[in-house]
Amino acid sequence: MITLNKVIARTGLKREDLERWIVENWIKPDRDGGDYVFEEVDVARVELIYELHHQLDIDEAAIPVVLSLLDQIYDLRRRMRELGEALSEVAPNEVQRAVADHLAQRGRRVRRL
Repeated sequence: MITLNKVIARTGLKREDLERWIVENWIKPDRDGGDYVFEEVDVARVELIYELHHQLDIDEAAIPVVLSLLDQIYDLRRRMRELGEALSEVAPNEVQRAVADHLAQRGRRVRRL
């Protein structure tokens, strides 16, 4: 677990910005007593928001939309990975080959367009 002060030191972020992002629910750290504690994934999200706002100059009003879209992408990737794992565990080899062939053929069609 990483303390709020360590996150600030690590990212160079102002305390009031980080606390505002927490209030806005852009970051959802745990609580230990009255203090915020962060997992590595929380710190990565802080760094992402910092980069979006300070390096890519995305307005704070747009940040929730960008975060929502990124969250959806990450969720879809996770679900696709789970689907692939499920197919490899339960589908017969001929079904796995048929799916792989179908996807490869679709990929070739898309590349020709």
